[in-house]
Amino acid sequence: MSDPIKILVVGCGNMGKSHAKAYHAMDGFEIVGVVSRGEKSRGELLKELDADYPQFSDYEEALAQSNPDAVSINTYPDTHADYTKKAFAAGCHVFLEKPIAETVEEAQEIVDAARAANRKLVIGYILRVHPSWMKFIEVAQTLGKPLVMRMNLNQQSSGEAWETHKCLMNSMSPIVDCGVHYVDVMCQMTRATPIRVSAIGARLSEELNEGMYNYGQLQVSFDDGSVGWYEAGWGPMMSEVAFFVKDVVGPRGCVSIAGMADGEQTDDVDAHSKAESLKLHHSELDAEGKFTKADEIIDCADEPDHDGLCYREQEVFLDAIVNDVDLSDHMADAVNSLRIVLAADEAFKTGKTVAL
Repeated sequence: MSDPIKILVVGCGNMGKSHAKAYHAMDGFEIVGVVSRGEKSRGELLKELDADYPQFSDYEEALAQSNPDAVSINTYPDTHADYTKKAFAAGCHVFLEKPIAETVEEAQEIVDAARAANRKLVIGYILRVHPSWMKFIEVAQTLGKPLVMRMNLNQQSSGEAWETHKCLMNSMSPIVDCGVHYVDVMCQMTRATPIRVSAIGARLSEELNEGMYNYGQLQVSFDDGSVGWYEAGWGPMMSEVAFFVKDVVGPRGCVSIAGMADGEQTDDVDAHSKAESLKLHHSELDAEGKFTKADEIIDCADEPDHDGLCYREQEVFLDAIVNDVDLSDHMADAVNSLRIVLAADEAFKTGKTVAL
């Protein structure tokens, strides 16, 4: 068996913790350091892992001293371009949490740096390893064209969750930060080219920086006639009615994700991906105008939790490194989904539809 991949974990928040748990549990990785500006978050992570890995508060110092083979970057988006390019310059492979960067130009620079260094870059699109979402996409592709794709995730947040949301909104809005996931899903469903984007939004809190908005909805049109919208809102004022919609309609019927049960918290990290079941409806009618098939329920209850999904992401990362997997399409898709959501951000700010 080959030696494990020495990995430096940067960022000890929700995503950093979950990825660190995966590295700690996997034989293919060896954690050589954890990086966070806050000593408390590092300590909490190591206590949870029951481990004594080297701790760092400075990223560059950690990169120089730990001599890793790979770096897992789970920080806020405003650090992604700088941290990732420095990792490639040090000869490391990179797992990078989404979104890939703050701008399309930075995203392309990261991809170009990965290619120039001949290193692997995996972006944390967690829905791509989620069994029910993979099935959701697969079934949507059987519904014919065009598709109508309707998705949202509004999160009522308070306390630490609201503080985290406000920190995220120092650099980008909810429809950008979360929207990349769902726009990526839409692109997989249609396998078509996005041609224009529009958006609406509202600033619902005086606690936000001027110009930032915590509610938004984007609308994207594709060259095959398909259309999709995604809605996201964060904050203590958000409604928990109709906060979870994942629904796709085509000429042959529709498929929907039945999400969380009543009473579950929308700021729970599992809320982003949780699925109880898929409901498949067939549109075919008989000679009397009645449906020929009953609706189908596809059970999704026994599926990985958030930590389990992060483990699957790291299996993808490890496989890419060990087996030299070509990630060209993966990287291009990450740039493309960012391009779409940033166009939506521009559309909201200008009040004009943006052609892609």
